[in-house]
Amino acid sequence: MTVAPPAAEQRGDAGRPVPPGGWLGWVSTTDHKRIGLLTAGTSLVLMLVYGVFALFMRSQLAQPEESLLTPQTYDQLFTIHGSGMIYMVMTPFAVGMGVYLVPLQIGAPGMALPRLTLLGYWLYVFGALTMLAGFATPTGAAADGWFSYPPMADSTHSPGAGTDLWIAGVLLAVTGTILMGWAVLWTVLRRRTRGMTMLRLPVFCWSMVATCLMVIGAFPALLAALVLLAVGRADPSVFASNVWNIGYQHIFWFYGHPVVYVMFFPYLAAVAEVLAVFSGRRFFGYKGTALSLLVFAALSMSVWGHHMFATGQAANDYYSLTSIALLVPAGVEYFGMLGTLLGGRLRLRTPMLFALAFVPQFLIGGLTGIMVGTPVIDYHVTDSYFVVAHLHYVLFAGSAFGLFAAVYFWFPKVTGVLLDEGMGRAHFWLLVVGTNLTFLPMFALGYLGMPRRVATYAAFDGFGLLNLLATVGAGFLAAGMTVFAVNVLWTLRRRSLGRAEPAGDDPWEAHTLEWATTSPPPRLNFPADRPLPPVSSFAPLLDLRQRGRSGT
Repeated sequence: MTVAPPAAEQRGDAGRPVPPGGWLGWVSTTDHKRIGLLTAGTSLVLMLVYGVFALFMRSQLAQPEESLLTPQTYDQLFTIHGSGMIYMVMTPFAVGMGVYLVPLQIGAPGMALPRLTLLGYWLYVFGALTMLAGFATPTGAAADGWFSYPPMADSTHSPGAGTDLWIAGVLLAVTGTILMGWAVLWTVLRRRTRGMTMLRLPVFCWSMVATCLMVIGAFPALLAALVLLAVGRADPSVFASNVWNIGYQHIFWFYGHPVVYVMFFPYLAAVAEVLAVFSGRRFFGYKGTALSLLVFAALSMSVWGHHMFATGQAANDYYSLTSIALLVPAGVEYFGMLGTLLGGRLRLRTPMLFALAFVPQFLIGGLTGIMVGTPVIDYHVTDSYFVVAHLHYVLFAGSAFGLFAAVYFWFPKVTGVLLDEGMGRAHFWLLVVGTNLTFLPMFALGYLGMPRRVATYAAFDGFGLLNLLATVGAGFLAAGMTVFAVNVLWTLRRRSLGRAEPAGDDPWEAHTLEWATTSPPPRLNFPADRPLPPVSSFAPLLDLRQRGRSGT
């Protein structure tokens, strides 16, 4: 039995203007799939650029008293690397996944606000270019860190156009992200197909609901902080007293902590989808996980002060308590993933390998987050390499592995062909070795007292061996990313030559509605001659197969 699609889906392309072809068709498209691909593709290209910056930094720190980079250049590279990975890569890629996948997963023919979504993408692109343009100015790019604290970032201590371009770039990109987030949320609320109630949304869609609520609720605080910083650069007297210096930190971190979960929830949900499909089981604890995502999002708005313990201007007991309370919804989500694996028949294909590695690696990032959320430990490790290690276990060892699980999982849906499995496994193992060899030594470096944001150190500090190990690990990461880029380009080239084997519409025996349409999907997502299956749970394709096996 099937349910007929809504009337809008049955119309197909009839009556609609034919979109322009070629590059003009791509830059002016209102097709959510193209906008999602543009956003994700731009993010991946920028990831490679900022990754090269990181390689230069690790090379500089491989040996004590190294002189590969000047201190000024090093400061610019770590600022643009950190800013770029947060504002221009991990956050936009997460929202871009939502733009591509959410309409498909809820059975809609498109986005609710397609032109607003396209505007958001272009604001993001111009923001990224504006930030990078700082390197072309006489004084170089911004060099104040990804949070750009005043008074260090004011015009007296950071003269030149680099910081001004950084402010403009981040403002543009974040405004674009807010617009895209709003469009994704509105699409979930208004464009669900027949039978798709809120409690039948796929786990990934629930993660996007929570993510977009945080984007809309917290990201405007960053815009306010940037305006305050711009005013302070025009009038340095604004930051002459400590009131607005600390005030800036409060406003910034009200955005700065939720953004961690914006860069986490979509990747966590991608992992959840992959674990369920490659275990051959329905996701365990669906309602609990959906509720925990909303609780997590709400709590994330109340913990910003734990980034400010060292200032003495944050209530230690309150922010420590709320930070530790985050363990409750996080635990629900982890038990959901582990419960899905128990008793499953695991298929260890490349998406599953990345998803399995996500679970323990992100746990290290999460548990060390509780440590830095405890004042007595935070006082010891603040502004040390311990914080650098914690941040990278969250964003690279965790979220980036979720990102690659998503790329390998949905690549056949997007392109119609599978990525090469051998190169995928090589990519995976190089990243596992490289990630842990790069970032584990940083915990020890931080505990031993190595400060972050330093361009070099003395030989008698005793940091040389651990830094050398971290740099060797960065080489493994670079090799892994090279294999990934070759895999994508080689596969797409084979497809263009007609030599790649078609993957089929549902090569993984997946659970959600995007796999019910062709690979790649047509312009309005679902062909008029292929009705959607009935939606009676969050896994309608799994329901369909189970009913087929039982003969009902």
